[in-house]
Amino acid sequence: MEANVAYYCLHKLHKWPHEFLELDIDEQAFVMAAVEMKLERDKKEAQRLKKGKKR
Repeated sequence: MEANVAYYCLHKLHKWPHEFLELDIDEQAFVMAAVEMKLERDKKEAQRLKKGKKR
């Protein structure tokens, strides 16, 4: 999971993976939760848009 979030940080947040990995455990947990929430929202939005196109 950490590697996936570090990858996300690099490509979406323009932060080097080592910057994420050097955070303390609480900060890493916060970033992981925030990224997970963002991905879930994006997924729901994509589903909503897809349903809208069918109508």
